[in-house]
Amino acid sequence: MKRLLSIIILLLALLLIIRGWWISNLSPVGLDQTTKTIIIAKGKSSNEIADQLKKENLIKSSFVFSLYVRQQGLSDKLSAGTFKLSPSMSTPEIIKQLAGQPSETWVTLIEGWRIEEMADEINSKFKIQNSKFLAIAKEGYMFPDTYLFPNEVTAEQIVKILRDNFEKKFTPELRLKVKALGLTENQAVILASIVEREARSDKVRTEVASILLKRFKIDMGLNADATVQYALGYQSDEKSWWKRHLTKDDLKVDSPYNTYLYRGLPPAPIANPGLSSLQAVANADPTTPYLYYYHDSKGNSYYGRTLEEHNQNVANNP
Repeated sequence: MKRLLSIIILLLALLLIIRGWWISNLSPVGLDQTTKTIIIAKGKSSNEIADQLKKENLIKSSFVFSLYVRQQGLSDKLSAGTFKLSPSMSTPEIIKQLAGQPSETWVTLIEGWRIEEMADEINSKFKIQNSKFLAIAKEGYMFPDTYLFPNEVTAEQIVKILRDNFEKKFTPELRLKVKALGLTENQAVILASIVEREARSDKVRTEVASILLKRFKIDMGLNADATVQYALGYQSDEKSWWKRHLTKDDLKVDSPYNTYLYRGLPPAPIANPGLSSLQAVANADPTTPYLYYYHDSKGNSYYGRTLEEHNQNVANNP
């Protein structure tokens, strides 16, 4: 009996020690109320966030932070963005802040999106009307990237930041290379926007850019499906701006963007190219022996010197 009582007392003492340790590690690091600006990157796990806060001396224990988050069912509820936190805040207070609305929000704009797609994403984050963004955005020059914007950002500010980023990424070196190819900067952006939609890897982008540039130089039709997709516009049944499977009738749509009907470049970019596509155009080789390219259903790419060779590639690689 005495032994059992001793064990119970020991267990209670142990529980009190653990409880005290738990409460202590949830308490504020100190009394300093000075706030720190903490940026939580997109995609960070709760464990990674805990490590970041520990390094910033905002919490006592990354282990306790992570465990508390899991206990509260908030593992996938912590927000990315900018937060104002101080050492005087307890771990539960910090977690409550992180599960709330940040003062700045991350937004990712994807390479190859039209400005309409960008407008949808921006609207979902900041409730900026699509029409406001579309009225001032310039297709092809809204550089796709991951941005951190304040919640009060305006359409004008977003457009300026995207355009400034484009001007920064489209370097003087790239502009000189484009000029050496006999292209204006606008022609290069138009071509890059087509390459962005027609190719998926850096190597393929350079090959496709070279072939399209060669076609343009010899006044051959570009025959790029992406330009037809752009001309067709939004597909309500697919809920997409890019029709998945084009028909023979689609290739006949009367639009200056239809490069099957009209030779030369379309009148403006069809999407917003990323850096890889701009580089692909700048590094394109118009002396490539190929005039045709084809991507099979598995994403493999094939190139042909003649129409006959191209048709054989299509037949052999469905």
